[in-house]
Amino acid sequence: MAEPSTHHGPSGIPPVTGPLIISGDEELVERLLRICTAAGAEPVVVRGAPPTRRQWESAPLALVGDDLAGCCSDLPRREGVLLIGRDLDDCEVWVRAVGVGADHVLFLPDAETWLLDRIADAAEGVGAHALTVAVLGGRGGAGASTLACALAVTAAREGHRTMLIDGDPLGGGLDVLLGGEGASGLRWPDLAGSRGRVNGHELEKALPSLHRLAALSWDRSDILAIPPDAMRSVLAAARRRGGLVVLDLPRHLDPAAAEALEQADTGLLVVPAELRAVAAAGRVAAAARMRLSDLRAVVRTPACPGLDAAEVARGLRMDLAGELPGEPGLAADVERGTPPGLRERGPLARFCSAFLARAVPPAAGRSAVA
Repeated sequence: MAEPSTHHGPSGIPPVTGPLIISGDEELVERLLRICTAAGAEPVVVRGAPPTRRQWESAPLALVGDDLAGCCSDLPRREGVLLIGRDLDDCEVWVRAVGVGADHVLFLPDAETWLLDRIADAAEGVGAHALTVAVLGGRGGAGASTLACALAVTAAREGHRTMLIDGDPLGGGLDVLLGGEGASGLRWPDLAGSRGRVNGHELEKALPSLHRLAALSWDRSDILAIPPDAMRSVLAAARRRGGLVVLDLPRHLDPAAAEALEQADTGLLVVPAELRAVAAAGRVAAAARMRLSDLRAVVRTPACPGLDAAEVARGLRMDLAGELPGEPGLAADVERGTPPGLRERGPLARFCSAFLARAVPPAAGRSAVA
């Protein structure tokens, strides 16, 4: 293992871009260095003396050994300070944690997995997690994939960092809807073996970039299922990038789709305003509610006589996210490779803009795409 930057004195020290390790306990330092290596982070080690104020304030994460907690108590308060305790039975460690302004007190090796994730988050520059919206159809042909695609296209056009994930292996591929089936980049079969932590930045770079969004779809192979572990890892990486993640999920939830629904923040159930469609949507809603509490109805109009959007939502015991009228020329657009939502003045784009304005706070949702 290459020795990281080490500081013994205060003069001429540049700002810290990786985790800052502050400890004179060589065994603890060695353990923390191994965790940093596993997380892909390059730490700076300060032994036997407090760090400079510049180091302390610039480091994304400060890992303070309990042996030097007293040396750091006069430094300015900041977020991201973790005190690494040495003795579970030492009650005074909590007093020292207050003195150094620590967010958490950890004991190794028990907290090693949690700490690795925190260090990896710092290395990736992880901020607020993405709002994750799952879109499902109340019946076959309801238009869930069309809405998912339009929502992602609209979000990307409005400046949100956006990832569109196709969770329906029998849906024909969202890359086709986006007009990018020939675009280079990874598809689901390339990621089916994913386990553990996936780097969100690397994932985003590896996916096809279409209409200013990253899209994860299926290829044309015979692989029609992915393990739930792969969905969990990939979706967690996507969420760590911030902005908006849109999921297109099948009505019949396979294990991977069920896993995706459990990570979603909000669900949109697309329901044509027809009696049979409402009956079918009730079954889909019952299954989805077992995994996601915030499920809202998007009602496709025009409605059958005597059946309006509010009545459909009430019948499904769901909040109404809005009405979605038909969009003339949509089928012809898709045949030409023009994705749903690209027409800024069309009903789809207007619905999506209104939904995003309510659902995605500007400060949390807007982010320049790297």
